[in-house]
Amino acid sequence: MPEVDTRPLDTARRLAESGDLDGAATIFAELVADPDNPDRAQAAVGLAVVLEESGDAQGSRAAARTALATGHPEFAAQAACLLAGSFEREDLAEQARAAWQAALGVGHPAYVPLAHMALARLATDEEEAERSLREALATRDPEIAPRAAQRLAEVFLEDGEPGEAAQVLLEALAVPEAAEVARLRVMLGIAHLEMACAEFSGAIEEGGDVETGALAIELLARTLPLRGRDEDAERVWRYGLDSADEDLAGEVRLRLDRDL
Repeated sequence: MPEVDTRPLDTARRLAESGDLDGAATIFAELVADPDNPDRAQAAVGLAVVLEESGDAQGSRAAARTALATGHPEFAAQAACLLAGSFEREDLAEQARAAWQAALGVGHPAYVPLAHMALARLATDEEEAERSLREALATRDPEIAPRAAQRLAEVFLEDGEPGEAAQVLLEALAVPEAAEVARLRVMLGIAHLEMACAEFSGAIEEGGDVETGALAIELLARTLPLRGRDEDAERVWRYGLDSADEDLAGEVRLRLDRDL
């Protein structure tokens, strides 16, 4: 005869998978009611899940809190994440943040990166969001760290800080088996383009000899369109062509006419 699995936890799980949520909830609840049951934390998480699927949000949260209170290194963290997700679905941001903080407090490495990303999403100001994203990046999780780096890089590029953007992207690229490497490299290239534009602009402002000045003007004018800044490129060309230094204006004209 085939071996029959009579372990209550497995029976409840099997019932839940087959769609018998009430039957599963009954068994899970019995297990949770016994404070000495070694499976109590796992059963409480299971109860939270089936009650959530049954539409009983309050009951689900109560079960999740029970699991969280056990302090179990894995199932308490799962419970905190379940609580946070439940609160987020009802736009209860403050409660959701508290639940994600509880997940961090448990400290299970599988859930810490997710919690940091969630706290960044729910942050009340830019400083808090940046701190959470940096902490997510610091976990070096191959899935989460690249996402955190991309979000940080986007903010830094918008704020005109391409050097900071490049730094976080390089940090993500150094994560073993990092996801979305191609995207990270594209964004790194964009950051380098922005840094190049800043250096070319600085060279133009510094002045110097005619050849160096004309080269800086050309490089800046030809790089700006790569960032979708065609009008700025036209202004750079015009700046060189209208220069009071006739030698510089002539050299810029030669460089512009090479493509005509």
